[in-house]
Formats: sequence, structure tokens, C-alpha cells
Amino acid sequence: MFYLYKTLKYPDSYRDRVTLKFDNLGTFNKQIEMPELPEVAYQKIYVDSTSLHHKIVKVDMGADKIFQSPKSEFEATLLKNEFVSSTQIGKYLLLKLKEKGYLVVHFGMTGKMDYFQHDEIQKHAQLTLTFEDGGKLSFVCPRKFGKLFLTTSPDEFRKKQKLGPHATEISEEDFHNLFDGKRGSVKTALMDQSFIAGLGNLYVDEILFQSGIHPKSKSENLSDKDLSNMFKNMVAILETVTKSKTEGNPIPDTYLRNHRNEGEACPIAKGKIKMIKVGGRSTYFCSECQEEK
Repeated sequence: MFYLYKTLKYPDSYRDRVTLKFDNLGTFNKQIEMPELPEVAYQKIYVDSTSLHHKIVKVDMGADKIFQSPKSEFEATLLKNEFVSSTQIGKYLLLKLKEKGYLVVHFGMTGKMDYFQHDEIQKHAQLTLTFEDGGKLSFVCPRKFGKLFLTTSPDEFRKKQKLGPHATEISEEDFHNLFDGKRGSVKTALMDQSFIAGLGNLYVDEILFQSGIHPKSKSENLSDKDLSNMFKNMVAILETVTKSKTEGNPIPDTYLRNHRNEGEACPIAKGKIKMIKVGGRSTYFCSECQEEK
């Protein structure tokens, strides 16, 4: 992919100048897939690079449904405050505030963060924070499926939302333990954010494809070897895709995500890619590579 680059100035607590990457359309921070763990990891780096340690002097808010607390509470919490760090739990980005708690972002299907230094605010901006130096940070969410929360701590938020372990922080032993007594479709299990946080349709399909496991396989039929293979592939896939988004590394052509078209040749074997519904979700797999258990 051809990239354009732009250099912006940031506070002294960071490098004096940071090089930011634009995609080949010249649109900053373009979001293509529904945000899962790697996409949110990219958004985290983006906010860390643009919007920490800037005093918020104005708060503009959009659709009521986005805000999970009264708008007046958001304004009171954010105004004259500043972000000092960030963390991630699955598909949620938690921005730590200097004075009080965290702003939490769930990106829905089309959400993204957008930092800019001009006056015009994007049409679909649901929250825009104006900083003391004139810069602005917007949460842009055209389809309005995203959500914004306020919380006192990551632990409090995790408990309230009933989130499972963050997918890149769980150990192999704990991953095995998750499946003790688990029944039903393995795909449905991996998609459940209370079971493991951060995985969605795209990367669950990828994990099962790389592991040679049919998406309709039953969790109770998986062997210890199957679970170890799934765990190792999960870690490798999430790391590879995150680096692709943050560093521009190419995604291997052997990944299913490059071939998610029914009837397309499997990138590993001689089979064809098929599409079925599992748990109401479009599911891509290769019947030659992936064995139903």
C-alpha cells in the first residue's frame, strides 16, 4: 500500500514531532473492518500519539443513545480535565483522566477516533473535545452503534460489563481452563465477550481456519491439542494483525481474511471457501482444511 505521511507537533512529554501515517486515500485513521481487538489496539496508539496531556476546554456531544450516562455528567467530568494514559479491555478503549476516572469507548461497527487541527467537525462526530492548544479529538460513529461510558476504574468496568479475560493477556493454561465444562459451538464460545474479550467474527473465523477446526465443532469435543493449537494461533494472529495496523507489516496471504469470498480457492489446501451461518453470523471456512469435531 502507498502511504502519505504528515508530521504534527505534540506536547513536550512526547517526542517533539511525531510522524503519523495516512492511507492511500489520504484519509486519516480510516476504519474498514468492524473494530475487534487489533483495531482497538490501533485506536489506542492513535490516541496516545495525539491526545494525551492536553487540557480539554470545550465538550461537544451528539446523539443521546451514544452516551451511557447523562450528558451533563460527561461534560462535568471531561471539561478542564485531560487524558494521561490509556488501556484496553477487549473491544473497549479506556482513557484515563487526570482528575477523575476513565472515559470508555466502544466503537460499534463504524466508530473511530479522529484528531484534527481545523475548525470543521466531521458530520458524524458524536463527541468532540477541544484542547487548550486548539487541537480537537472526535469520536466519529456514522451508524451510531458505538457507546461512550464513564467509569471509576478498569476493574469496575470489567465487572459491570461482565467481560472475560483480554484475549492477548490470557495464559495457555487459563485458556484451557475456560473450556472446562464448556458446551456448544466453539465459534459461539469465542465470540462471547464474557468468555474471552476482544474477538469478533473476523478473527474467530481466522483462528479456527488456522487451527483446522470447523466452526460448527462442539467445545466439549476439543482435545487438549486442539485447545493448545487454537491458543497459539490466536496469539499469533492477533499479534500479526495488530502489527499490520500499527507498523504497516503485510498480512500473510495464507490468512483467510484475504479470501473471504464463497467459492474462492483455499489459500492453504485445494478446497474452496464456503459460507454458512453459525450463531446468526456469516462464517467462512474451508471444508477440506477444517474438521468438524
